[in-house]
This record gives sequence, C-alpha cells and structure tokens, in this order.
Amino acid sequence: MAPLSWRHHTLLQSLLHRGPLSERDFHAIFAGVSGKNPATHQQLFNDTLLKINKDLAYLQFELRACINQYDGMVYYGVVNNIADEESKLGTKYSVPQIAFYKGLLEAIVQEAGNDGSITSIDALNVRLDNQVAVLDGSQDSQSRLPSSIKNFSMSQKEKTLDELIRDRWLSYTATGKIGLGTRSFLDLRSWFRGNDIPSCVVCNEACIKASSCPNEGCDVRIHEYCLKKKFSQRKASRACPSCGTGWPCQDGEGEADEVNEPGEEDLASPANHPSRKKRSRVKAELVEENDIAGPSTEVPRTRRTLRSAKAEAVEADQEASSTAASQPGRGSKRRKK
Repeated sequence: MAPLSWRHHTLLQSLLHRGPLSERDFHAIFAGVSGKNPATHQQLFNDTLLKINKDLAYLQFELRACINQYDGMVYYGVVNNIADEESKLGTKYSVPQIAFYKGLLEAIVQEAGNDGSITSIDALNVRLDNQVAVLDGSQDSQSRLPSSIKNFSMSQKEKTLDELIRDRWLSYTATGKIGLGTRSFLDLRSWFRGNDIPSCVVCNEACIKASSCPNEGCDVRIHEYCLKKKFSQRKASRACPSCGTGWPCQDGEGEADEVNEPGEEDLASPANHPSRKKRSRVKAELVEENDIAGPSTEVPRTRRTLRSAKAEAVEADQEASSTAASQPGRGSKRRKK
C-alpha cells in the first residue's frame, strides 16, 4: 500500500493541531491541498479519508465525522479507538477531574427533559464520590476515597468546568446551559451505545438532544435536524414511525411554506383584486380624515371629497380591467351609479 502523501499529512496535522473542525473549514483545507471542491468531487474526498483511516488503523486512531446535536453542524476530528488504562495516562486531566467529567456526562445524558443540558448550578453540584463508588462497589468505598476526591473544592470544579469547555469536551448551549462538546460526540460513540442511550430512529445515533414522541407510552426519539429532514416535504406524514401518533411541528417549522404563496384561485379572488384594495385604502383615509376633522358644516367640501374618492376608484377599476379580463365592465357600472 502506498504511503500517505503530503496532502494526507496536511489534513491530519490540521485536525491534530487545531482540534475538531467544522465541515466548512475541513472542506476548505481539502480544497486547498487537492485543488478540488469536496462538494463536486465527493468520491475523491471519500477515497482520501478511507486512505487515511487505513493507515491510522494500525495506531488505533480514526478520522471521524460527527454531528453536533445542539447546532446540527458536521465536524471532523481524529479520535482514539481504544480506552485502556495506558491511554488514560495520556490525558492532561487529573483523577478527580476525570471523575468530575464522568459525573457531568451522566447528568447530561440522563437529563429528563431530553434537552441534553444541565444548569451551571447542577453541574457544580455533581458528586465525585458517586463515580468512585460505582467503580469500587464495596460497602466501605466511601471511607476509602482518595484525598484528591474528598478535597476537590468548588473552585476546582469551576476551573475544571472552564477547561472542559475550552477543550470542547463540554459546551455552552444556546440557552446558556452546559451540554456536551464536539470532542464528546466524536469520542464517545461506543460509550453511548454501551450505556443504552436511546438512539434516533432516523440516523441510529445516540439521542443526547432530541424530541420525544408525544405519546407518553412510546419511547421513540428523533433528533431535531432529523425531524426537519424526515418531514421536510409537505405531503410527508407527520406521524411517529412506531405508534403513528401525530408529531407536532417545531417552532418556526412550516411557516415559510405557508406565507406569500397564494394559489391561482386566490389571485383571481375579488378580495385580492388591486382595485378592491385601493378602494378600501381610500375609504379608510376618508374615514380617518373625517374623524380628525370632527363634525363639520362644510357639506360641499365633504361631497367633493367623496366625488374625488369615487373618481380615484373609477380610475383604479379602469386600470385593473385592462389586465383582468374576467371582470370586464366594472368601471362602466360604477359610472352609471
């Protein structure tokens, strides 16, 4: 097998040096080193990643893509496929910091509202001793906790939380809460599956932030971006794929499809006719003028105003009759009156 070229090395180095990159940024780097746009040369792009992963497999690494479930964007990164004790020694985090992250991870994925996030207060109140107790399992495990776990202060939690967000293991959501970061979505795919995290019925990936079926007896969950894809067409049935319950629209969904799209019948309707709109506007202006002026004895002036309003309406009818053959003669009928 041919060795990796400088182009492959550049792609790998960009991910290792910068960390996970958005699809747009990674595509831009690929276009710069290959001279090809991944959008129009998808096969070349896929072959390049396959070539890289074949060589990385020897080192138990993988170039992987994931979707950030909070913004629906695709990211690329290099991950370690093994999780033994030797690999854990390579992290810069201490034992209590790792235990704190595990506690945060469990609190986020078990969040009852399917929002995939917790408040900062809840994050700082995560107990580290629970993580050690789960690993130990003995009855006196609480009395044998390491001092680093017992003495892990609130200020140390705050500092660790900032580091985890900066390193993109965690993130701030749009609502200001604490959620998983891009690195977690990249690295923890096998962990999600091994811990029975519910999967999306559309993409089969773990549901951290997702929507649940409105039927309380149904456990189907779908990512918000998968919902938009599944129900993007107007004629698509908005029904749960499991129980058939109608799935409610998300905020803002479908509004753009229903606005400013009149049919042919609406365009031909007298209510939407240009002359009818103009007459309504003229009458409204006349009423407003009379309300402002109040009662008046100048009857001739009022009559002149009415006549001018009628004349404008007649002109509007004449203009409309030239483009709307379905309503001929309206102007002449108005003049007879």
